[in-house]
Amino acid sequence: MIILDEPYVSDLLINTITKNRIKVLKTSFAEKYISDQDLLVSENKAIELITEKKEFLYTNSENAIGWISEHLGKTDIPEKIELFKDKEKFRALISKLYPDFYFKKVPFKALRDLDYNSLPKPFVIKPNVGFFSLGVHRIDNFKEWNRVLTDLEEEIKSVNDIYPLQVMDATDFIIESYIEGEEYAVDCYFDADGNPVIINIMKHIFSSKDDVSDRLYYTSTGILKQLMRKAETFLKNMNDLAKLKNFPLHIEIRVNDDQIIPIEGNPMRFGGWCTTPDLAFHAWGFNPYIYYSEQRKPNWEKILNRADDAYYSLILLGNATGYSADEIESFNYQNLLRSFSDPLELRKIDYHEFPIFGFLFAKTEKENFAELDKILVSDFGNYLFKFDARKKN
Repeated sequence: MIILDEPYVSDLLINTITKNRIKVLKTSFAEKYISDQDLLVSENKAIELITEKKEFLYTNSENAIGWISEHLGKTDIPEKIELFKDKEKFRALISKLYPDFYFKKVPFKALRDLDYNSLPKPFVIKPNVGFFSLGVHRIDNFKEWNRVLTDLEEEIKSVNDIYPLQVMDATDFIIESYIEGEEYAVDCYFDADGNPVIINIMKHIFSSKDDVSDRLYYTSTGILKQLMRKAETFLKNMNDLAKLKNFPLHIEIRVNDDQIIPIEGNPMRFGGWCTTPDLAFHAWGFNPYIYYSEQRKPNWEKILNRADDAYYSLILLGNATGYSADEIESFNYQNLLRSFSDPLELRKIDYHEFPIFGFLFAKTEKENFAELDKILVSDFGNYLFKFDARKKN
């Protein structure tokens, strides 16, 4: 069964639900996308299917966590979700695997009272509950620490207006060691026996050491060949502690000297906004939603032996222009598409409602990698039509 919630549902997920007759929790939001009443189930029926009949559960959005916490208390699902949503609990869970890793939960109001000199440098500070790189900062020196404390006040005010408490609770922050190494994201699920099944592995690259954005992820056969076995071993070791079954997960990791260290995990889904699971569909040709619901495993041996060694990327078009939404007349999506040799799918988002212009999926041959480097550092100003202030008055 699937719980649909804001902010976004992709065509791939909608078509998967309708063609495969997958049950969906009946809500006013779900009814906007699913017209077949036979697929929509009441709260009581949904609780019965999940609690008594052990129906699989997937959600496209962590906004659904509130419903799960409220109605599925007879299962261990809320408890397992909490292991990942509460970053302190996650660090405590895996501390047996990483005994030297520093982490500390601090109430937001107590941050300015911390003894800065007692903290490891560099370190990262982020909301104890949250995702989408909101409120995340790397700190290298005392000057940055003071600046970040001021910035956090404005950031937290803005995100609390967008996401519910269960998704982004800025009451507490966690301070933890900065993890060196290259960053990757893994979409996976744990089957009925608790075995990990990898759906995709994506490299997450940044424009600088201070960049913590979700601008660019890409996957390739080379990345999967390099990390598949290591990632499977890491997931098995983690699940020896977490005891997850029938559980989808999007987890971010860093790889340093062949050691995998997790950054954080997002439970009950693959990548948010239907992004990274749909990237797997573009790149590898299988449907992650079906593979999870039917407990199927990708034939990685066959997939990774294909001749295609291109990069398949997901690009988050965040508003980095320096202009507010009200100052922007429109975004030139056609110009954006012309910046890529093989754009696969464009998803336009209302940038007045969310601080992003959309998402772009693209295929890039190795010789054209410069197009990804270019978009990584772009502020998107060259794709804007701005209002003329003289005409607005």
